[in-house]
Amino acid sequence: MTSTVPALGTLTAEGSALQAVLLDMDGTLVDTEGFWWDVEVEVFAALGHTLDDSWRHVVVGGPMTRSAGFLIEATGADITLAELTALLNEGFEDRIDRALPLMPGAARLLAELHEHAIPTALVSASHRRIIDRVLSILGPHHFALSIAGDEVSRTKPFPDPYLLAAAGLDARPDRCAVVEDTATGVAAAEAAGCRVVAVPSVAPITPAAGRTVVTSLEQVDLAFLRGLMTEMP
Repeated sequence: MTSTVPALGTLTAEGSALQAVLLDMDGTLVDTEGFWWDVEVEVFAALGHTLDDSWRHVVVGGPMTRSAGFLIEATGADITLAELTALLNEGFEDRIDRALPLMPGAARLLAELHEHAIPTALVSASHRRIIDRVLSILGPHHFALSIAGDEVSRTKPFPDPYLLAAAGLDARPDRCAVVEDTATGVAAAEAAGCRVVAVPSVAPITPAAGRTVVTSLEQVDLAFLRGLMTEMP
C-alpha cells in the first residue's frame, strides 16, 4: 500500500531532524504477540505435540520461516514449512477477525503522526495477507507505505525491511525513529542505522546507545520522537 508522501522540507518544522517514523505491528501497535503463540500451540496440539512455553521467547518477533522452522525441528512434527505457514496464517486471521486489541497509546500516536503529516511506515515480519487485514482496522490512511516479511529477501533481524521503508519515504535511516517490541526488531532497526524506541512486549530489552526503552506507547508522542534526534549533527 502506497500513498503520496509530502516533500521532506515540509516535514522538519520546529527544527526537528525527524524525517520519518517506522512502526512494527505485532506487539507494538496491536496486542497480537499472544495470538501467534496461541495459534502455534493449537496447531501443534492438533499434530500431537505440546510446545514448551520457553520456546515462546525463541519464536517471538521473528519471520514466519524462522519461527515455524524452529518449531518443526524442536517437535519433530510431520509437516512441511509451507503447510505449517498456511495453518498459522489461517489461525491468526481467524483471531484478528474476531478481535484486534490495540496496544495502549497506539491509536493516539497514529492520529498525532497523521495530523502533523509525519511520513509513517508499517514494517512487519508478518505476511502481506496479515498486514492488509490489520491495516483495514488500524486505518490505511495512517501509513504512507507498509513492508511485509514475505516481500523482502531478508526480513528482521536483518536491516533490509527498515532500509527499504526509509528509502520508500525518501528519508535517511539515521533520521528515522523506529518503534519495536522485540529484540529481533530492535536488531533490524539498529542495523539499518535508525534511532530506536523499544516497548518490550514478551521479553525484556535493555537500553543502549541510540536505543530508548519505555514501558508503554503511552509514553511516546511526536515530541518524544523528535527529541530522539536532538543530539544528532
